[in-house]
Amino acid sequence: MNIDIAGLPSDRIVFSVSPLTELGDALHALSEPGHHPGVHGWATATSAALEPDLADRLLEAEFLWRHTFSDIFLPYAGVRGHDGRPGATLAEDLDLLDRIDDERFVTSALEFTCAGLVEPGNPSPLTNAAMRARALDMAAARGPRQVKFTQRLLADPVRVRGWIRRLFEDCDQAFFADTWRRVSVQLVADARHKTEVLRRKGVREAMGAVSAALTLDEEAGRLSVDKLAEARTTAVDPDVGTGLTLLPSSFGWPHLMVLYAPGWRPVIQYPVRLPDLPAPASVELLQLRMEALAHPMRMRLCRNLARSAYTTGELADSHRITAPEVSRHLSVLKKAGLITTRRRGRYVLHQLDLTVVARIGSDFLEGVLR
Repeated sequence: MNIDIAGLPSDRIVFSVSPLTELGDALHALSEPGHHPGVHGWATATSAALEPDLADRLLEAEFLWRHTFSDIFLPYAGVRGHDGRPGATLAEDLDLLDRIDDERFVTSALEFTCAGLVEPGNPSPLTNAAMRARALDMAAARGPRQVKFTQRLLADPVRVRGWIRRLFEDCDQAFFADTWRRVSVQLVADARHKTEVLRRKGVREAMGAVSAALTLDEEAGRLSVDKLAEARTTAVDPDVGTGLTLLPSSFGWPHLMVLYAPGWRPVIQYPVRLPDLPAPASVELLQLRMEALAHPMRMRLCRNLARSAYTTGELADSHRITAPEVSRHLSVLKKAGLITTRRRGRYVLHQLDLTVVARIGSDFLEGVLR
């Protein structure tokens, strides 16, 4: 995934915080606590304390945040003529959400459950009968609750938008205001620190401080995001506005969210790094490791290497293949970072790195969720 930033002034790269975006992350954590073990205690306590009416309404609209993240939680990036900065309060963010026109709101709300609605050039389901039928048909695959909500949204978007705003306001009153007071201190400090890194050391250092998944190609003017998604957007668009917004999140890990919808300014929301969380493995490295282990002979070699350290000759004798064949397989495993090698006198011993192998499952999950 790439963001074109050629010609983007550094003062148009903004580190900020958004109560509404963080509320979206918090709602996702409530719906999918398994994705966010670091906030499992908060999610359990908050869910148990919800009033039944609020819990029912959250269930009705949870497609907006459960399986992915709707762009309606980032309205500051979609308001035409706005500077791309979030509001200072949840109320201000919701006011920005109110400024998004109905067509943009509807396509954003239905984007992930009705895939393809926001492709460039597609007509709005509010005005086009074929797109409306397509939206309803795709919603039907998600179940009756999704169909009912889509019907309501297409029939009376103004009323549903008011319903959603009240839902978010009730979440604020029930639990999020207290949560935001607690987490915003860290988020504001992180945004301030990244702004200072940007000012003193430049864009490359600032992006590196955000995440190892961000890579800047200064010559090409391109910011690459290591995600299992192919997309491209620009931070320099005269029709949309020039700028890139970056937001720290307490509830976001392991997700690294990128807004790249047509007609919206790009936004990157990144998790605030906690000391006990490992650095994310790159998608390329994860693929390399899985491919290395997929070969049947290398799997058999790993059976030995997991138990003890072996020389190339010992592995060749054990598996009745030549030493050069063993060396080729070991080279693949070593390139993937799966084995360690040490010398003892004239012998070279190889052993499986159990810590790295044990992380492959969680690395894969973090990679696809990123």
